[in-house]
Amino acid sequence: MPGYKKLGRETSHRKSMLRNLVTDLLREGRISTTDDRAKEAGRQAEKMITLAKRGDLHARRQVLSYVFDEDVVTKLFDEIAPKYADRNGGYTRILKLGPRRGDNAEVVFLELV
Repeated sequence: MPGYKKLGRETSHRKSMLRNLVTDLLREGRISTTDDRAKEAGRQAEKMITLAKRGDLHARRQVLSYVFDEDVVTKLFDEIAPKYADRNGGYTRILKLGPRRGDNAEVVFLELV
């Protein structure tokens, strides 16, 4: 049993989708998506913020290999990571919005605390 949800996607599509979700979350601070996607994207976002808290060149290159936008990486290292300097994890929060009208999927806000 894998340590992640497959989300009904092939591996390359799932990874790309999660990278987009994390990039958007770090850019905007809050995104609306389904519950399962939010849980998976939140895990990855926490890892990126933890890397950014280290603040060295190797950590920056690791984040750049995952996050698509260089401006988002700069924002992550300069603004977001210092905000969480005294916090050990728990950088994201999920707020439930209710079922989606079309397919009744649980829609949530994934946001930075």
